[in-house]
Amino acid sequence: MPTLLFKDTGLVKGEGFDSWRRIGTAMQSIKVFNMREVDELVFLDITATQQGRSPDFATVDDLADECFMPMAVGGGIRTIQDVQKLLRVGADKVVINTAAVESPDLVTQIANRYGAQCVVVSIDAKRNGDGSYEVYTHSGTHPTGIDPVELARRVEMLGAGEIMITSIERDGAMTGYDLELTRMVSDAVTIPVIA
Repeated sequence: MPTLLFKDTGLVKGEGFDSWRRIGTAMQSIKVFNMREVDELVFLDITATQQGRSPDFATVDDLADECFMPMAVGGGIRTIQDVQKLLRVGADKVVINTAAVESPDLVTQIANRYGAQCVVVSIDAKRNGDGSYEVYTHSGTHPTGIDPVELARRVEMLGAGEIMITSIERDGAMTGYDLELTRMVSDAVTIPVIA
């Protein structure tokens, strides 16, 4: 499942959640994925939460008009009203990350109002010096002290329909998935885990 990372006004690619470089526009990418008949697309505004702003509803609306596949949207989602607006402008699912840690009741609110299939919790994790994993929020800039398995179990109980797990060290490094992290999380829950 392709994930488009949106920063400021364009798509970016980075390594380890850093060293961002522009790679084009979201609209260009969506047209390519439409031609390739991709099953689903994830669109993440990676600076919305850090900048303390709401999701870019106008951009999501424009993208949804061109996107011929289900689209999950994340970044800056803090309230049920944000979710409602995103669904109105064309998102099929919402992806929450920081809010799942800071306002976990939002997971339950979304699941109760729109169904578990509507809420994807994104967990960004990094390995510590002792070999354990730790969840990071705010686009990988804030360590939380929370174990990703613990968070996965918690959000499943709160009503999440899917979990999207990302290894910060492996992100963009072209070294493959962190199979240990993915296996630990997927073994701990019964809902689908996306890596």
